[in-house]
Amino acid sequence: MSAAPAAKATGVGGRWSLAPLYAAGFTTAFGAHGIAANLGGFTLGAHSSLLVLGALLALYDGAEIILKPVFGTIADRVGAHRVLVCGLLIFAAASAIFALANDTNWLWLARFGQGAGAAAFSPAASALVARLTPDTARGRAFGSYGFYKSLGYTLGPLLGGVLVAAAGLGVLFTVMAVLAAGVAVWAVAAVPAIAPKPLARQTIVDTVRRLGDIAFLTPTLTLAAATAALSAGVGFLPVSGTAAGLGPVATGAAVSVLALTAAFVQPWAGRALDSGRLTTRTGVSAGLVLTALGLAAASIPGLTGILIAATAIGAGTGTITPLAFTSLARNTPEQHLGQTMGAAEIGRECGDITGPLVVATLATATTVSIGFLGLAVLTVLVIAVIAALGRSHTR
Repeated sequence: MSAAPAAKATGVGGRWSLAPLYAAGFTTAFGAHGIAANLGGFTLGAHSSLLVLGALLALYDGAEIILKPVFGTIADRVGAHRVLVCGLLIFAAASAIFALANDTNWLWLARFGQGAGAAAFSPAASALVARLTPDTARGRAFGSYGFYKSLGYTLGPLLGGVLVAAAGLGVLFTVMAVLAAGVAVWAVAAVPAIAPKPLARQTIVDTVRRLGDIAFLTPTLTLAAATAALSAGVGFLPVSGTAAGLGPVATGAAVSVLALTAAFVQPWAGRALDSGRLTTRTGVSAGLVLTALGLAAASIPGLTGILIAATAIGAGTGTITPLAFTSLARNTPEQHLGQTMGAAEIGRECGDITGPLVVATLATATTVSIGFLGLAVLTVLVIAVIAALGRSHTR
């Protein structure tokens, strides 16, 4: 991509081009959490099995973990625009399957199809955000992308619950099908079909060497730590609240504080990076420290501890996310952006799984507070590992 098209990305045309990408981020987040939060009543009513529910929840994430690097590599070869649109259409078709059938037997295919679609358009959207934005504005662009994605995580369970309560799970899938198809049409109309960069011959060893470089490992490890804390906070802060005698309104409000703080901090962090008021190293380090302190604060009894934890975890992870993605974009050749973004997303998915597992394992043997403290210690270890990698790279 030449310098001229990149510069245009900061103008009105640029905002119009980026808007469908932000909508794609909202779509995957809204679909993941909106449907996941409302599967329980449908599946348990039909099967009376927690195992079925767990498998359906894992199916979406499993498809993403397996397929994101694959689709990211394909995006580098055929163009991120094509993969973005195809992924959105796959997501829409998978949603429509269940909306039309409204049968649990089709839920498996629908959930896997949604995960496969998200695995395609999510790394493609990230790669396009990077390619359509000049280096001096990437922080803000990724901050805005993260804002809309966090908004999807926040609104998904709420709006999804309203739709399911009013008309059933099939209507929620219908809304997801229409949303994904609408974003696909918008992307065709507004997002430039940037030609893929020519790919030099690359062996598996070359790929492993590139993805093993500190420029990839450091932001990916940081994203994993941030997502682990965010996922654990969303899942277990309500448990801490219930144990402290708080009602569902108070515990739900705490989770909303966490999600909204993460959402609104991301654009701020991105703008601060672009303006030079914040460096990647300083911002990421501060974000990890703030996240660790938030996890530790979750052990403080009562509503005070929960609110401090929610605010600190949200602010810490909100600072980390746009800085890490901007760092990945800046240190990746444009012809490999899709593969890099897809591989980095695997780090986030692993964190999404690991955080709740760590807290749950420790809480089973002790208390939830100890579980949060254990994850805080792991976050501190990540800080130490990143510092060691930085020193090694400097030498």
